[in-house]
Parts: sequence; structure tokens; C-alpha cells
Amino acid sequence: MYADGGGLYLHVSPTGAKSWILRTVIHGKRRDLGCGSADLVTLAEAREAARKLRKVAREGGDPARERKRQTLTFEVAARRVHTNLLPTWTNAHFGKTWLSSLENDVFPHIGSRQLQSVTTADLLSVLQPIWTVKADTAKKIKQRIAAVFDWAKGAGHFAGENPVLGLKKALPTMKATGAHYDAMPWPDLPAFLKVLHQRDGMSARCLEFIILTCVRSGEARGARWSEIQGNVWTIPAERMKAREVHRVPLTPEALAVLDRVRGLDDELIFPSSQKGKDGRAKEQSDMVFIALYKRMEVEGFTTHGFRSTFRDWCGESARADREVAEAALAHSVGNAVERAYARSDLFDRRRELMVQWSTYAKGTKKEVASDN
Repeated sequence: MYADGGGLYLHVSPTGAKSWILRTVIHGKRRDLGCGSADLVTLAEAREAARKLRKVAREGGDPARERKRQTLTFEVAARRVHTNLLPTWTNAHFGKTWLSSLENDVFPHIGSRQLQSVTTADLLSVLQPIWTVKADTAKKIKQRIAAVFDWAKGAGHFAGENPVLGLKKALPTMKATGAHYDAMPWPDLPAFLKVLHQRDGMSARCLEFIILTCVRSGEARGARWSEIQGNVWTIPAERMKAREVHRVPLTPEALAVLDRVRGLDDELIFPSSQKGKDGRAKEQSDMVFIALYKRMEVEGFTTHGFRSTFRDWCGESARADREVAEAALAHSVGNAVERAYARSDLFDRRRELMVQWSTYAKGTKKEVASDN
């Protein structure tokens, strides 16, 4: 170690390699910080780097953390945020789209930029070309960029205000599109379900079960036999969007669907024909329903849209109470205070409603026409 002064040393290794080392005290402990290879960094550059690091240490900061902050790129930060958030999402597809949207529209522009150097102007240049062309995607990307900087600021990798905040007045206000999942009109459902019931195949049985129970696609595709107790299906919190346990009353029609698939797999109720590397059955993909609709030669609605079909039927035909209908869909009703006092999941009332829904959907009971 050859001293230059001010804690800067030229370190010569046993192999003859030369590098600059700053020896200083950080939070009461002696630390050695590398300042680069002597073959690439001149003495003047090493002295300047050492001066900056000593300044950070004198002001109570951590030079090592400061240097990491200066070298962290937006892409590296975004991928760390994505990894941290993955366990919190119940929908694996959402995790893929979260990252792919940044890979497609953000990383090519600022992915390699040091996080600390990204400004509001940089973000504006990324979002402005897509803000009106694909508004919904652009808004989601904006939220995801904001999440990256919020994490970086909290983790000590970014100083200053989140640059996304400066975009509020820079981008034009877009009116809500009011887009919804395409849904089948409830009067058309019994005829469709009759045709669906006659089809063979795991995707047909799973879709039939989804319609009769009004659950989300992923909740049914991932259903386990261990979750079924008699005529009650208890979906664990980790498989629910709201991260709360949801009990589903199973009607005779829904139980009949389970009887048709019983014995095909010990774990999954609606297993895929494919096996995992461990030899166990895999869950069906959400794409199986698109293929099913093509085989049935039907269009104009989505799998998720059947929840809207049920909700429209509740309001227009069954005249069901709003809180019961929303509870059947595992939706929260009211503000935080109201929800705190509403401890019941209205299970018995939901069972009555689901029996009405199943008998109507199956065409086993004549439905009372709406006044409209």
C-alpha cells in the first residue's frame, strides 16, 4: 500500500495488479473503498473520486451506498421491484404483463440509464408517444414506473422527489373509456349452458363450474379437492384477489359438475392434460377457454364476463339485495368503517341466491320476466 495522502493509497497486489484504495472511517468503522484500476483511472481522477467519497462520509452518509445508488440502472431497479411484488399477486399472468409492459415500452429508452439520472422529462418522452394511442396501457406503465421510484427512494437508491409526480400537468387528461369485459346477456345463458353441458372435456367442465359458482377463472382452474367440504367450497386467502378467505355455497348443479370430474386427479379438480416436471398434474391455462369458444363457434363475450352476466341477472331479474350479490362475487361493499362492522359473509343468503341462479342458468325453473 503506497500512501498518496488523505487516505488514498495505491495498492499493488502480489500479482503486480495496481488499484486505487480509499481508506476512511464510516460510522465509526474503518472501511476500504476501491476507486478503480490504476491502469484505467489516473491519479488525478482517483484523488477526485476519493474527495467525493470523503465528503459523503463527513456528512454522515455511506459512500459505499452512495456509489451503488449512482450505478443502479432503471431496469435493474424495476426487476427488483417486480421480484418483490410477485408473491403479492394471485394472478401469474398479471406478473408477466407487469414486467413485459416495461420491457416493451420503457427499457429500450431508459433501461440502461442510471436511476439517479432519470428525470421527469425522460419519462415524458417515454409516455407521450403512447399516452393517447394505448391509453390504458400507458396509465398502467406510469403507475409501474412510479412504483419503481417509490421503492428506490425508500431503499436509499434515489434522492429527491419521484419524477412521475411532475407528469400530472405534462400529459393530457384522458377520459375513462368505461371499458368492461364483454358479457353474455343473461337471457341467453340457459341456452348456452345447455350446449356447454353436452360437451366433453375438462375446459367445458371448468367453465360450467365457473358460471354456476360465479368465481374468477383462476380460482376455479386452481381449485383443489381438499377445499371441498360437503356442499361448501372454501377458497384460501392466498388464491383470492382480495387475499381473504371466500366460502362458496355449492348448489346441486355445481356438485353435479364435480361428480363428472371426480377421480381424474387426487389434487386438482380440473387438471390440465399436461404434467409438470415432478409428474403432478398442472393447472389449466386461461387460454383453454378461448380455444373452447372457437370450437363452439361462439364469440362476443369473455370468461370473466360471466360474473357481469350474473350481476345483471341479480339486478334486473332476481332483484337481489346489492350486498348479497356483491358478496357472492367476493366484492367488498362500503367504506372501511362499514366493512369493519360488517363481519358476516352473508353465507345463508348467498346460498339462496346461488340456488336461484343455478336453477335459472340450467333452465330448470322458469324465470320471471323483468318489468322492462
